[in-house]
Amino acid sequence: MAAAATRRGPQRGADLYYSITTSFEEAALGCEKEISILRTENCSNCQGVGSKPGSQPKRCPSCNGSGQVRRVHQSLFGRFTHTTTCEQCQGSGRIIADPCPQCQGTGREKYQRNIKVNIPAGVDNGAYIRLKGEGEAGVRGGSPGTLYITLSVKEHEFFSRQNDDILYELPINVVQATLGTEVEVPTLNGKAKLKIPPGSQTGQVFRLKKQGVPHLHRNGRGDQLVTLFVATPQSLTKKQRQLLQELGDSLGPTNMPRADKWKGFSRRFSA
Repeated sequence: MAAAATRRGPQRGADLYYSITTSFEEAALGCEKEISILRTENCSNCQGVGSKPGSQPKRCPSCNGSGQVRRVHQSLFGRFTHTTTCEQCQGSGRIIADPCPQCQGTGREKYQRNIKVNIPAGVDNGAYIRLKGEGEAGVRGGSPGTLYITLSVKEHEFFSRQNDDILYELPINVVQATLGTEVEVPTLNGKAKLKIPPGSQTGQVFRLKKQGVPHLHRNGRGDQLVTLFVATPQSLTKKQRQLLQELGDSLGPTNMPRADKWKGFSRRFSA
């Protein structure tokens, strides 16, 4: 009866994790960032072998290069064969007789590396970028790990995002809303002109086509949704107050929004 042990072969390197903070515009339009990470790589002197350049590892005398040691035990119930990992070579099957002076025979070193990261247009807060092969070096010839980068997007001063659409609140004054006007609206690509029709109200939404965020996995881009906010003046001169009073007296309730419904409502209580 035997217990099996497996020789240690190539082992994949560990994954690394990093976080990048970007501005709203950088995430929406894409950019390139450079990061600095500390990671384990193969020794530059011995190329990961572990032996001093010019020498080679030797076959382990304890396990004869198998990485395993078999021991036989005799008991009243029979003979048992127990296979364990070789303690002298730690399962590698080889011994570093003349270790590399730079890595002390480990074949690995820590390096500080600068890596350029391409952030595609259209990514959002919490998204991650996967860079295969940029993690830590593998062991005994194993492949390197993966570098995972998580994105944290800063809030914008006046833009917000809904999927691939940009949301923007446009404040206008009472006169502009009443008479209509043409204004310049900020977008991700500069300023765009927007016509406000007469009689516009707070909460009305206007759509600027293709002024949103580029689609991440397909062609095209979202829109910019502009929501009106009609601002009431808080400080008036005497002349302005007089003019507004005259305007209000001349308008009356019939010129107010939904005046037809207000008439029906008022008649119910005047009857």
